[in-house]
Amino acid sequence: MVLNAIQSRVQASPAYRAVADQFRYRRQDVSGVVPKIPALPYLYISPFFVLFAVFLLFPTAYTLYLSFFDYLGASNEVLLTVDFVAFQVTVPQIANLRFVGLSHYTRLILRDSLFHQALFNTSFIFLVQVPLMVILGLATALVLDAKFIRAKSIFRTLIALPVATGLVAYSTIFLLLFNGDVGVINYALETIGLGRVPWLTDAWWARITLVIAVTWRWLGYNMIILLAGLQTVPEQLYEAAEVDGATRWQKFRFVTLPQLRPVLLFVVVSSTIGTFQIFAEPYVITGGGPSNATITIVQYIYNQAFLQLNLGYASAVSVALVILVSIMSIIQIRYGGTE
Repeated sequence: MVLNAIQSRVQASPAYRAVADQFRYRRQDVSGVVPKIPALPYLYISPFFVLFAVFLLFPTAYTLYLSFFDYLGASNEVLLTVDFVAFQVTVPQIANLRFVGLSHYTRLILRDSLFHQALFNTSFIFLVQVPLMVILGLATALVLDAKFIRAKSIFRTLIALPVATGLVAYSTIFLLLFNGDVGVINYALETIGLGRVPWLTDAWWARITLVIAVTWRWLGYNMIILLAGLQTVPEQLYEAAEVDGATRWQKFRFVTLPQLRPVLLFVVVSSTIGTFQIFAEPYVITGGGPSNATITIVQYIYNQAFLQLNLGYASAVSVALVILVSIMSIIQIRYGGTE
């Protein structure tokens, strides 16, 4: 308080005001002398566009371009040479390519049974895991938003904590938990009188294991988003519904769900995109097995690109995945969004 009083007195003194006025006048004079550059704002925002072009636009465009070619290996040939006044810039050719047209797309649609298997596995995980995660996330958010719940911050932190865990770390833990011979889950089932479950050796149980793992990790993320949406619902709407004699179910159906519609749409769309990009869990927990029963599209792209070096075909599968996810997202936004 003493410092504030001293500062107020100093600022109110005539000498301080005179110095401040002189400084302001000089600054205005300098601003009038400095030339105005119309393109200067674009220079300030140019780093974003440079990084966007290098790390997103070019890889995306080159992936689409590469999907029409067969990759034959690295190349030492010169693609482009630019002569400047003082120096010369040489752009090397990235790879030796052979044009194959639409043959990659024809192969993945008509002849590639392994891609069809990967598409089925990913679709199965999507159809089971996304509705389950949205329902559990909404139920958890409703419970934690209730007024009678104590220590809400602790429960929110514990439920959201799996989001911060590393993909490989938690996948390894699930691999140990669901191991058929020494896993804790089968040990607990045997303890209560139930038999062992072939979590990782049976096709359907292996897919269920992946669903459980992905749901465990991303439940807290969706819960946080839905909880934030619940807290934006006006309390007056619930009070008006109570005055009209609405039950808890009616308030949830006619007040909560309509108010949460944009948030639910975001959760569904983001979960759809994330599920179709799943890679670490099947790679670490099941290895794509048994008998390719859990191989996903992204894992299949990884195998084609980095294990078999079929970069052209892997690019075609990547483009197909982008188109598939885009179509599904557009459908969800079209039928789940508002005007």
